[in-house]
Amino acid sequence: MAEPLPQSVLFCCDHNAVRSPMAEGIMKKLYGTDTYVQSAGVMGDMDIDGFSIAVCQEIGVELARHRTRSFDEMEQWGDDLSSFDLVVALSPASQRRALELTRLYHLDVVYWPIMDPTGLGETREAKLNAYRQTRDQIITHLKTRWGEPKEPT
Repeated sequence: MAEPLPQSVLFCCDHNAVRSPMAEGIMKKLYGTDTYVQSAGVMGDMDIDGFSIAVCQEIGVELARHRTRSFDEMEQWGDDLSSFDLVVALSPASQRRALELTRLYHLDVVYWPIMDPTGLGETREAKLNAYRQTRDQIITHLKTRWGEPKEPT
């Protein structure tokens, strides 16, 4: 049985350049703006990944304007971790960091083992297929947790 949507969710991964921005954009597309959705990384040292942009564009999710940020930058920019109802970690490192940062808050941290597609595939098409797998894993986890979107998007 699907859970009700939280009021706010933070997706996190290693660099906020591949998995967490994909999850943020896809969740917004599927479930609309009733839930406040953001993403962050353990580090914010990279730009958004071009293959992530491409595979999300295939399903109508815009990521090209995404600005990567770390947990530290997120808090500097005014998003207090304690204000989120749920943190979804998409990598082991981000799970550890999220648990570390939220140990004083009453807040759920869950881990979704989402494949890191970076470095996979020799050709452009093989790389895109790896990123599509990651995108589709995220969609499956979203729908398993919160059900099918109410309205087709």
